[in-house]
Amino acid sequence: MLGSTHGTLTTDFRARVEACGETPRTAVHSSAAPSADDAVAVDVSGRPLHADVPDLDRFFRPESVAVIGASDAEGRPNTGITRQLIAWAERVGARIHPVHPTRPTVFGLTCHASVAELPEQVDLAVLLVADPLPVIEELAETKVKFAVAFASGFAETGDAGAAAQDRLGAAVQRSGLRLLGPNTNLNAFEGFRDDLDGPAIALITQSGHQGRPVYTLQELGIRLSHWAPTGNEADLETSDFISYFAEQPEVGAIACYVEGLKDGRSFLLAADRAARNGVPVVAVKVGRTETGARMAASHTGKLTGADTVVDAAMRQFGVIRVDGLDELQDTAALLARARKPKADGVVVYSISGGTGAHFSDLATEAGLTLPTLSQAKQDELHQWIPEYLNVANPVDNGGHPVGDWRGRKIIDAILADPSVGVLICPITGPFPPMSDKLAQDLVDAAESSDKLICVIWGSPVGTEDAYRTTLLGSSRVATFRTFGNCITAVRAYLGHHRFTAGYRSPFEDAPRTPSPSYRKAQALMRPGQQLSEHAAKQLLRAYGIRVPREQLVTSAAAAVRAAGLVGYPVVMKASGPQLGHKTELGLVKIGLTSASQIRDAYRELTDIARYESVPLDGILVCQMVERGVEMVVGVTQDDLFGPTVTVGLGGVLVEVLHDAAVRVPPFGEDQARAMLTELRGHALLEGVRGAPPADVDALVEVVLRIQRMALELGDELSELDINPLMVLPRGQGAVALDALAICR
Repeated sequence: MLGSTHGTLTTDFRARVEACGETPRTAVHSSAAPSADDAVAVDVSGRPLHADVPDLDRFFRPESVAVIGASDAEGRPNTGITRQLIAWAERVGARIHPVHPTRPTVFGLTCHASVAELPEQVDLAVLLVADPLPVIEELAETKVKFAVAFASGFAETGDAGAAAQDRLGAAVQRSGLRLLGPNTNLNAFEGFRDDLDGPAIALITQSGHQGRPVYTLQELGIRLSHWAPTGNEADLETSDFISYFAEQPEVGAIACYVEGLKDGRSFLLAADRAARNGVPVVAVKVGRTETGARMAASHTGKLTGADTVVDAAMRQFGVIRVDGLDELQDTAALLARARKPKADGVVVYSISGGTGAHFSDLATEAGLTLPTLSQAKQDELHQWIPEYLNVANPVDNGGHPVGDWRGRKIIDAILADPSVGVLICPITGPFPPMSDKLAQDLVDAAESSDKLICVIWGSPVGTEDAYRTTLLGSSRVATFRTFGNCITAVRAYLGHHRFTAGYRSPFEDAPRTPSPSYRKAQALMRPGQQLSEHAAKQLLRAYGIRVPREQLVTSAAAAVRAAGLVGYPVVMKASGPQLGHKTELGLVKIGLTSASQIRDAYRELTDIARYESVPLDGILVCQMVERGVEMVVGVTQDDLFGPTVTVGLGGVLVEVLHDAAVRVPPFGEDQARAMLTELRGHALLEGVRGAPPADVDALVEVVLRIQRMALELGDELSELDINPLMVLPRGQGAVALDALAICR
């Protein structure tokens, strides 16, 4: 018996247990125990630099489990759940303790009237009650490590439910235990096959049914080790499970179905841990469209975030984003089981020239590398393949060689080529006995090779022995049903290994202390205000970003003197704290070359400002910079990830083409350069129609300085926009011609 200091079951609790006929669903749990390298390192804005890894061992493998609200009365929802939990506890070797105030036994097991009467301290408490909040407070006294709350009616239902979830989360934080849920299900307590070998997939889902395709992979011989249905994530979240699974030696890949992220920073830290450990994370993240985002919020009660930022953040930290559940299962299965590639080259091998050409087009368009085989290799293949058939890549064998001894010779010869890392064989339909022989040769070759062999079995039937027995019976051949899924998975496989091979955590280089620039910048900030262009440019100067020669003047005579100092031709612009798009109001004059033009422009600009009731702090007389590529660089605040940095084509093109790339700080020079290559208009920086190449190094330097500003100012800086940033010819730098800054 636990000591009497743990209290007794209250009357209110008895009523709640009795009233819990309508019960929610189940999930996973964990106890936060950061490892030594995860001590409290923080960046300049006070945000953590390492993921906190919860110790979930006792959740997935508890020694003792309490089922609060357990039932064996037929027709009650809790009865089915209790039955499943008893079976699960037996499989994992846990002692189970039913808790119910009025039942002496449940399914033949001694039932305890209260938590306080449990015969031992339990690792996991499963709450089959409608309101878990009071129970959490009682469990806190018993030092339970984990709890699972099935109850629904929280953040997924609206503001009142969200407030109830906040209260639940606060109670959990005070208690010291870790909670999975609410609004979760029984997926964590499914039966997993223990007769399968090799690396496993660990599964995380916010909607249990969406994990079924991955769970069912076990029937095809693919091992599944864990399933974490995270529900509303009042405490434990997707990021916790990614961090934990990334440390488990049996996990070869993590598959996720994500509707909304609880905290963007936590997600990136978890993805960073997985990348450092070389564990691929494959995710379906809903919310690409307005409708998808709206549905996700209604289902989980969380923001989905701006999808462009989510997409960029995932790529930045190596998370492989896929669109469909079929892609999730195929990509995760390949990444979990395939060995590290020996080369990036892909060879397409088929019995039909049409099939090979079709697949090769799709693969090349998707970015896979299909190297042309050497002449020596082609000559070797022509020993077994007729001379008139193409064997450069794709390799067309014409059909007949696969039916005899030549088939295996061809496969082995292709795999022996050092430029080849992956062999893909599309079999669009069964044609026994040759397709049976081809499938067996591919399986046999895979067993003796350290290179990846993929087969696309295109038959819509799927009952053929070559498919069901030969191909699916192999743990070394990756078998797909569609061209698209094969290409998606192979691209992810090669990309993941390229990414992790050169991966260095960006958090390692994140600034820990403010720079001298930060102190200068803080003096310029005006909380809750938009800065004038002149003040915004001073902010840029504080961080070493070049701006044109310019002077702020308040009279026509001063403007003429300033033009002489700046040097003709000049640009004149109105400058004021409420001015955003000055051009639309006619508040910019360019190419001024004389004192009379300066005086006229000054009068016109001040007259327009007076007419539009726009307050000015003066008129800027600026150096005119003409020759270069106009870019935009900026900072915005994302609800999930905090400050984000954007770079794109500038001027009017930013609004017309929306050609921009996004990153979440911190990131290094490699990511800054990658942003530029993502732009559709990247060729402009390389020089087109006789224009000289732009100073890309200077542009990258500006992006990194803006990132430093975003990190140091944090949420003090609501928005920053440099447009245009004129990137001059190579070696000449980049100049911020205009800037807008809004302080929070």
